[in-house]
Amino acid sequence: MCGIAGFLLTNDRADPAVLRRMCDRIRHRGPDDEGYRVEDGCAIGMRRLSIIDLSSGHQPISNEDESVWVVFNGEIYNHEDLRRDLISRGHSFRTRSDTEVLVHLYEESGVEGISKLRGMFAWAIWDARAGRITLARDRFGKKPLYYAALPEGLFFASELKCFRELDLPFDLDEDALRLYFQFGYIPDPASPFRAIRKLTPGGWLTFDRAGRVQQGRYWKLPVPAEQAPPDLSREAARARLRELFDESVRIRMIADVPLGAFLSGGIDSSSVVASMAKQSSEPVKTFSIGFEEAAFNELEYARIIARQYNTDHHEIVVRPDSVALVNTLTEHLDEPFADVSAIPTYIVSKYTAEQVKVALSGDGGDELFAGYDSFFQIAKLERMGWMPGLLRHCLEKAADALPYSAYGKNYLRMITRPTALARYFEMNHVPFYLRQQLLAPRWMLPADAGFLVTALKDYLVPSASTLTQALYFEATAKLTGDMLVKVDRMSMAASLEVRCPLLDHELAGFAATLPHAWKMNGHGHGKAILLEAIGDRLPEAVRNRPKMGFGVPIGAWFRGPLKDFLRDHLLSRTFTERGIVSGTFLRDILEEHESGRRNNDIRLWMLLMLELWFRRWQPVQRPETQAVSFDSH
Repeated sequence: MCGIAGFLLTNDRADPAVLRRMCDRIRHRGPDDEGYRVEDGCAIGMRRLSIIDLSSGHQPISNEDESVWVVFNGEIYNHEDLRRDLISRGHSFRTRSDTEVLVHLYEESGVEGISKLRGMFAWAIWDARAGRITLARDRFGKKPLYYAALPEGLFFASELKCFRELDLPFDLDEDALRLYFQFGYIPDPASPFRAIRKLTPGGWLTFDRAGRVQQGRYWKLPVPAEQAPPDLSREAARARLRELFDESVRIRMIADVPLGAFLSGGIDSSSVVASMAKQSSEPVKTFSIGFEEAAFNELEYARIIARQYNTDHHEIVVRPDSVALVNTLTEHLDEPFADVSAIPTYIVSKYTAEQVKVALSGDGGDELFAGYDSFFQIAKLERMGWMPGLLRHCLEKAADALPYSAYGKNYLRMITRPTALARYFEMNHVPFYLRQQLLAPRWMLPADAGFLVTALKDYLVPSASTLTQALYFEATAKLTGDMLVKVDRMSMAASLEVRCPLLDHELAGFAATLPHAWKMNGHGHGKAILLEAIGDRLPEAVRNRPKMGFGVPIGAWFRGPLKDFLRDHLLSRTFTERGIVSGTFLRDILEEHESGRRNNDIRLWMLLMLELWFRRWQPVQRPETQAVSFDSH
């Protein structure tokens, strides 16, 4: 696992000192090694966390005549099979590293070879003969890759902070910020800055010294099936799912360093640990954290699994220094990011990294197997479509007239939305009326529900059912932009590699062929077919436990240890003069939260993370009619 960075200039020679400074920004992603290649206008570099081939996997790695060079972040789980095939075609290897496979596969197949890779990755290949850089990213976007394609050259890096070393335009992408206020994250391919994009998951990009850019995609998640394949029985599906699940766990247990697993006691992490235990000759190392507040403590369920599989179990109950922790998160997230579960993810990653360098996780189960409770709301949301237009209009006017403190206001707004998909977004993300009261008009998304459909067109499926649309959105936009950002940034902040067996693309592709009715049972629970396939490995207490999010008591912290910190930032002149929020309404929701009248923790966290991000990126104030800009240093 590594961090990568570099650039290709169109009309200048590359400065190796700039490259080195870019890579120094991401030393936490790879504290074990570093490497650079500077040639004419091209500079590529990396920081390495050594996992496979510890002695000879130094990057950048080249082909035989040193005309093709690669820097790579990730793991290729089928590299041994690819190596054998490439050797049979005449290629010579100098290392055992999975990285070296990439240069020879590129020589053999170009960008078409990317589809043969099974793993998580972001890489850059410099082809000196063609004067061209190729970037690629794994299918789900587990590994990040930012880039800026400008007239003066292509610039890329694993994290945004690397771009601070470059003289680039840092004008704010206001559309991206508007999406942040709705979702709490910025969906790919947008970033906070107009000039910088994220490479699309399952995508590639080439850039040559003439400034020519080409882009494409080698994979997209198949649309979830609404009907079972005619040649697949439920019994056969269970057997195949069990086989694929165990295989995807097995290939992620390959490492030349100590390996363990996160264990929350939920169905997904418990299933991964159960499969690891069945395929390992040694006790699996498992890691769990808990909080003093009972509502956020899952340790009793983790202990049940640890006892059943005799794992080498490690757990801590924490009450962290919340102020220091919040500042650490902001440093590593690089973007406005409001998923509060980043906090426990960082804590468990830091704790786990004290003993192992690789951990397996259960991420992806809810998205692929309909595990979220929100999916069960959709039938109810669809039934609201009976409402005549006149009644819908009257109820919307009634909602407009109610004060914000009226509890029915947001619900009335939700039921008057014109489609079930619009009602789904309204129910499960920041409500319209909250944003309307809180934000200056300039920062509001258009009220027209069709705007989101256009803005999120890559994450929705035209003409599909609302349930299919919601499943696809959660497994693409939210998974990549929220869940995997959280896992990557927080684990790499602790120099820990995290692998996600449930997001193996072959397993995910098979899951997409299974109909909704096989995933969602009639009792309001998802993951039905997954539990039929591997649930016999889990004790009843875990199999039937209520769903519990991976969270922290942030609401209590905002009334206690973080109260002054929150007020100092959100009520500061610095924040209010940005012209983003209504200071009066912000005071209202702060006082409402502190008094216990209403829990506004998630909304306040979203604003706090935004202000901390602004301060870290040193905003330069301009008149309101102009775009906000940032000093890159």
